[in-house]
Amino acid sequence: MTVRVHEQTRAQYPDATGFVERDGIHVFYEVYGSGEPTVVLLPSWSIVHSRLWKLQIPDLARRHRVVTFDPRGNGRSDRPISADAYAETEFAADALAIMDATQTERAVFVSLSMGAQRGLILASDHPERASGAVFIGPALPLDPIVPGREPMRDFVEPLDSDAGWARFNSHYWRRDYRGFLEFFFGQCFPEAHSTKPTDDAVAWGLETDPESLILTELAPGLPGRDDVLARCSRVRCPVLVIHGSEDRIRPHEHGLELARATGGTLLTIDGAGHIPNVRDPVRVNLAIRDFIRSITEGSTR
Repeated sequence: MTVRVHEQTRAQYPDATGFVERDGIHVFYEVYGSGEPTVVLLPSWSIVHSRLWKLQIPDLARRHRVVTFDPRGNGRSDRPISADAYAETEFAADALAIMDATQTERAVFVSLSMGAQRGLILASDHPERASGAVFIGPALPLDPIVPGREPMRDFVEPLDSDAGWARFNSHYWRRDYRGFLEFFFGQCFPEAHSTKPTDDAVAWGLETDPESLILTELAPGLPGRDDVLARCSRVRCPVLVIHGSEDRIRPHEHGLELARATGGTLLTIDGAGHIPNVRDPVRVNLAIRDFIRSITEGSTR
């Protein structure tokens, strides 16, 4: 089922839109601007959709062709009814299908949080399609866990508490989905004066449903640290990792390890939480701009 959603007025509207279909599942994409290299803004966790990038699109599209797409499970894309349909490899395959549909041979991949898994799959398994990779607050199966999230609680078993991270539980989501969204995005945005981005994110989360989101948690992801590091060793494109020093979702150490393992550069944003592209868009946009410039200048030497 494809869901049409109401949205706020945009700073920039797409030049082209469309759907790709894979195994009966439709995924919605948008294309903005022109100029090489193309930038593909990958979807994050299906708790949000592509409007997550609304503060990057107008800036990037002034110089580059920009492609975004809604993740399966949110926005205008379909909501599959099996966990396997939300496997990380499926999101990466969606990206490749959209690149083919938009005649995009190569791109700079930009990811946030869970999007890092898709970005790493693309950069390691399809190096010929990757001009560069930017990872923001990467959510990868690495250690350590953010303080307060341990010990790891059973996601599918009912708990005797609804306090703190105990809300990251399928039974709680079914009982108080909005309550979970408000808690989770409160953790994503620890910065002061974050009411507007938190409200936006909660609204995007309400455009999907707890059953779809539960399936994303049960879906196959990257299996563990050894697989992540093996993939990092196969990445051949330039890498930039951006991580907030106050990230409550994924520790700063994860960004540091990813940068080291890929031979990339780490940019730490002091005081930033998990989604700095929303709370500090100028800093993030300039970092992406400089990263792309370094790639293009290097390719012409």
